[in-house]
Amino acid sequence: LEHHVREDLNKTAHRRMAVLNPLKLVITNYPEGKTEIMNGHNNPEDENAGTRPIPFSREIFIEQEDFMEDAPKKFFRLTVGAEVRLKYAYIIKCESVDKDTDGRITQVNCTYDPLTKSGSGTEESQRKVKGTLHWVDAHQHIEAQIRLYDRLFTVESPDGDKDQDYKDLLNPDSLSVIERALVEPSVKDAVYLDHFQFERQGYFNVDKDSNSSQMVFNRTVGLKDSWKKA
Repeated sequence: LEHHVREDLNKTAHRRMAVLNPLKLVITNYPEGKTEIMNGHNNPEDENAGTRPIPFSREIFIEQEDFMEDAPKKFFRLTVGAEVRLKYAYIIKCESVDKDTDGRITQVNCTYDPLTKSGSGTEESQRKVKGTLHWVDAHQHIEAQIRLYDRLFTVESPDGDKDQDYKDLLNPDSLSVIERALVEPSVKDAVYLDHFQFERQGYFNVDKDSNSSQMVFNRTVGLKDSWKKA
């Protein structure tokens, strides 16, 4: 069932970027007060789906898990001294981090190469780096509650052992709620049951509890089969 859900939504769901656990990133050599509009594909599987505008500025948010200060060799996301591409935008390089009094990272400081803008046609824009990150602008975004529905049971076949009480196999983490996720502003007019692929996250739809003061999204299914991953 989930395989066919993914197959269908991959063809029909518009793409959007959402950051579930935000980490602030500042591009120190990007002009202060400047905002650019990047063009993102609504659905690369549908050539008629068009594009949507995505605001971009000096300050953005990325996923916390996409940065490690002391990264292992095969970590292809962002770390100090490494380069990644911001999807639809530029190649950036991490220069330093800021930390609070407890040693937790509060901000990542990067520089960007202005000649590497996606789709600009420059030779530098064709330069390849191993990691590509999704992001949300720090000043233009929508705050949303995200409900992450997972498996109801901790095993694939809860009826496989007739001597096992199925209630002992219930997954205590079948629902987790993120109260303050950040989503690109193009979702602001979405209505109940509209569905999207949050890039690199999974497929989500608008919950009936969503309203003008707070949007609510439910995860329909992840991008990959979590049983195969397990």
